[in-house]
Amino acid sequence: MAPDRPAIPRIAITAGEPAGIGPDILLAVAAQPQPLGVELVAIADPALLRERATVLGLPLELAEFNPLQVAESHRAGHLKVLPVTMPARCEPGTLNPANAPYVLATVQSAVDGCLDNTFSAMVTAPIQKSVINDAGIPFTGHTEFLAEATGTDKVVMLLATRELRVALVTIHMPLSAVAPAITQELVEQTLTVLHTDLIKKFALRAPRIAVLGLNPHAGEDGHMGCEEIDCIIPVLNRLRAQGLDLLGPLPADTAFNPKVLDQVDAVLAMYHDQGLPVLKYSGFGEAVNITLGLPIIRTSVDHGTALDLAGTGEASASSLLRALETAIELCHHREPQ
Repeated sequence: MAPDRPAIPRIAITAGEPAGIGPDILLAVAAQPQPLGVELVAIADPALLRERATVLGLPLELAEFNPLQVAESHRAGHLKVLPVTMPARCEPGTLNPANAPYVLATVQSAVDGCLDNTFSAMVTAPIQKSVINDAGIPFTGHTEFLAEATGTDKVVMLLATRELRVALVTIHMPLSAVAPAITQELVEQTLTVLHTDLIKKFALRAPRIAVLGLNPHAGEDGHMGCEEIDCIIPVLNRLRAQGLDLLGPLPADTAFNPKVLDQVDAVLAMYHDQGLPVLKYSGFGEAVNITLGLPIIRTSVDHGTALDLAGTGEASASSLLRALETAIELCHHREPQ
């Protein structure tokens, strides 16, 4: 039997790509007071954190994490760390494929800790997909990695600001591959996961979801594409018959307006660059990436590794702070064991 979850939320935070701003923003968060009743545990190489804290002039007192100890509220400048050794020394801004297995090991450690209830949730700093692939490790992103690591058949990427939530049917694929990927099965799976987790993780009793069409003008009755008629509308009708509250399919160019958004709890976009540019324009630096469908809580930042800012002290920790706040909120929404 897995142990009970900690009495207060114990949040694992991975440091991300060591050459990027992940360590910087993690240390910036650790240097600040956090809400009473939350413990932060960094998953990283302690030597990396100490070195980067020195470069940035940030206060840091590390203590090795002991899962047998009672969770303690975070204190500014103090940080628990679950050590993972980095094989090669890191220069800020300079990628090294030798450290790619280390990056994935930090994520896997966070997953394992969430699955066995050591951690209440995990928050991830940004990673660099290209350097992981350069190391000979097939990798498409955190979302897909987490699905495999938890044995989850279907996960959904949700980006959220305080005012807007946008989920995606397809995630990281070329635009030329999107239309063939839009099938009734995929749309139905995605909507089902989104609806279920809006209830379970966000405590919304009867969520309403706006669904975008794939084509301009949502296909205009088949004159601009048939995916709406063939794939999207049949799924919406089927799920409405099961009690889901769904609006659409809506033209993407007019859906993001107050008249629509004030009526719904989330928007479902068909592909990455259909929905996320609007969300990031309205709340860049304050948006959070949330993986739905997992048996654990995972949030992340809405930006990349920003290699040019690593070690400069100019990186903003606002998105990581918001990801942490969201993880804590989701922990409180979750039903007690």
